[in-house]
Amino acid sequence: MLKGKVAIVTGSTSGIGLGIAKVLTGQGADIVLNGFGDAGEIEAIRSGIEREHGVRAVYDGADMSKGDAVRGLVAATVERLGRVDILVNNAGIQFTAPVEEFPAEKWDAILAINLSAAFHGIAAAVPVMKKQGWGRIVNIASAHGLVASAHKAAYVAAKHGLVGLTKVVGLETAGTGVTCNAVCPGWVRTPLVEKQISDIAAKKGISQEEAARELLGEKQPSMTFVSPEQLGGTVAFLCSPAADQITGTSISVDGGWTAQ
Repeated sequence: MLKGKVAIVTGSTSGIGLGIAKVLTGQGADIVLNGFGDAGEIEAIRSGIEREHGVRAVYDGADMSKGDAVRGLVAATVERLGRVDILVNNAGIQFTAPVEEFPAEKWDAILAINLSAAFHGIAAAVPVMKKQGWGRIVNIASAHGLVASAHKAAYVAAKHGLVGLTKVVGLETAGTGVTCNAVCPGWVRTPLVEKQISDIAAKKGISQEEAARELLGEKQPSMTFVSPEQLGGTVAFLCSPAADQITGTSISVDGGWTAQ
């Protein structure tokens, strides 16, 4: 379905981003991987994707906390692969603390990577996509882009901001062949969430599995984690002809979290 298309997925060397990248390459898209990690492991992922799906896969280590680097990622993609059709803004970091104890530098870092990086990437990609007459921008927001949780001031603010940015870009690109939407996952068993599970287990002296059930029970009625592959499928749907008239909106993939 996506043969001949070029996709950038930020934060795609592990977790949700890698799951999305694998689904898009499975549909025939060429991919630009981005993120931190061990150079050998990243190369194994990159070459594995090329081998398995017969697509072009390149890695760009652009630092998502720096606006110029994010814009450079889009420019480099056009230079190396000739175009950019799909931009998935997925890179994100987390830190939790009560608002009065929240370190200012953590606030700045979370907003830079979880929100500003998406702005810079979109600003650089939209002119290219408009010129092509086709483009898909998918912002990986969160259930926390729609509702709040205590101790997550920066993350919730950034994800709410990402949902607002999605609406604006959806309006500004309407009728151009470019769409912009947000996907709002609930709990996904990523390294970020594993850390929260471990914290609960340590604090309460319970097993990892008990802690995982407690985490799900508090928010996610389905009592099942969302998988990266399911999120990849949602992104692929937004890139399909069936979604041509879906823009400026948010799709929740959260096991009922925000229905409560």
